[in-house]
Amino acid sequence: MVDFESRLARCFASVFPELTPDQIRQASTETVPLWDSLAAVTLVAVIEQEFSVQIDPLDLPELSSYGAVKAYVENQLAGS
Repeated sequence: MVDFESRLARCFASVFPELTPDQIRQASTETVPLWDSLAAVTLVAVIEQEFSVQIDPLDLPELSSYGAVKAYVENQLAGS
């Protein structure tokens, strides 16, 4: 069984294939130049599909780092 963090890292890797696993866990909109609005929407779509969650588009501005995305998705999963 693949754990939550591995699944989330795989989502990030599909959108940002140039990042190493360590870089993914440190990723943010400030450290990843390619993390623009299109990449953010793509990342959300991949995460929604992987975890069967719905991410409110109004929450996108706060999802600006791997850590923030991780906490948000964990919270979504805990509430379902």
